[in-house]
Amino acid sequence: MKKITQIITIIFFALFLNGCLDYEQITNLKIDGSGDMYIHYWMKANNYTDSTIIAKVGIFNPDSIKNEYMSQHLNITNIEVYRDDNDSTIHAKVMFTFNRIDSLNSTKKFKDMNFIFKQVDKHVMLFSQYVPPFATGFGIKGQEFKIIYTYYIPGEVLSHNANERSNNRLTWTFSLDEIGTGKTISATFRPFKLKETPVVIYYAALFVIVVVVFYLLKKKK
Repeated sequence: MKKITQIITIIFFALFLNGCLDYEQITNLKIDGSGDMYIHYWMKANNYTDSTIIAKVGIFNPDSIKNEYMSQHLNITNIEVYRDDNDSTIHAKVMFTFNRIDSLNSTKKFKDMNFIFKQVDKHVMLFSQYVPPFATGFGIKGQEFKIIYTYYIPGEVLSHNANERSNNRLTWTFSLDEIGTGKTISATFRPFKLKETPVVIYYAALFVIVVVVFYLLKKKK
């Protein structure tokens, strides 16, 4: 049934749409493997008729989206589908929290993603996600589909295969052509200490103590 739906969606893209599909996934990971995820995808809809047809397709239908993400392993906090008349695009946004990212492997939406979150030695953790291939066909150009994965890693990044890194933020960007037969995004990291207190907190506490002592001494005089 899923394959039939995918084929119908592909045919729909080919017959009714001239634009591209963009997909963005932003994930905040915590040390225990829990976290939250924000997914946003959008595409060009040349006119109101296109938007109406698109809205009936599963990937832009709120009820269908909810059904895809429904799972005991995550909590959906927001689903939104809307049209932006400024650039004639239709958008879908999904936000949810999860208990452990590797538990998402048991959900309908992510069952092919093979999330891994595990300790590889005493001080190093490994995170990875498989990005499965997607055969567009019907003359649709894979380079017109952009997929972006952004992860905020809960520790010092030791190694990764991301396109971009900014401190503990890693970003992978692909076109469908670049995904080919599938890609694995991964990173190893040294987790932040759970009880680690930022130095600024100590300075702030010291400042408060000094102010209080100064005030008490002044009042006593």
